Amino acid sequence: MKAMILAAGKGERMRPLTLHTPKPLLPVAGKPLIQWHMDALAAAGVSELVINHAWLGEQLQQYFADGAAFGVDIKWSAEGEALETGGGIRKALPLLGEAPFILVNGDIWTNYDFSALSMPPGMLAHLVLIANPEHNVNGDFVLAQGRVSNPQPGESGLTYSGIAVLHPDLLADQPVSSFKLAPLLRKAADKGLVSGEYFTGDWIDVGTPQRLADAGARAVG
Repeated sequence: MKAMILAAGKGERMRPLTLHTPKPLLPVAGKPLIQWHMDALAAAGVSELVINHAWLGEQLQQYFADGAAFGVDIKWSAEGEALETGGGIRKALPLLGEAPFILVNGDIWTNYDFSALSMPPGMLAHLVLIANPEHNVNGDFVLAQGRVSNPQPGESGLTYSGIAVLHPDLLADQPVSSFKLAPLLRKAADKGLVSGEYFTGDWIDVGTPQRLADAGARAVG
């Protein structure tokens, strides 16, 4: 199975740290944030990676090149102007092939073990969900008996962790343009085509300088 790491965001909430450095290169306990994903994926036997980039993306390519020095094989999907989550994945589909692939948001830090990640047959997506952090108290999706659904009015759910397995068919009919992934996941969930699991390990959305510091402390702790 291949994996795609999303790394095209500007990291505006991380300024001034991201004015001259792309957020995936910001250090967490001595190594770039995105390298934590590379190492974890490689340890799980997933070495074929696709990484998209836009803001200061040339720095990412210069640092990691083809990935050989880091034990992985990287194919780069340069966007120029960021295409949002869905658009970035859609543009990269030719590099990902026709089989389901792992998707990881490049701006999270986690100790998730990718070795057991899979998707049941017939699904379009499999989502890793977590307890709701302070910045997303109502959650995103409901998980029951391994199936993911959309919350009903007044119902709280769990938070999407930014880790998933996607089938290319989820996005194959979309044009190569800027669009978000979430609406496609919600439509698939309404059709009963999204499975999920609940993860209770370490996870941080590295969206602010304080959370970057928190990730560094957690990584060495």
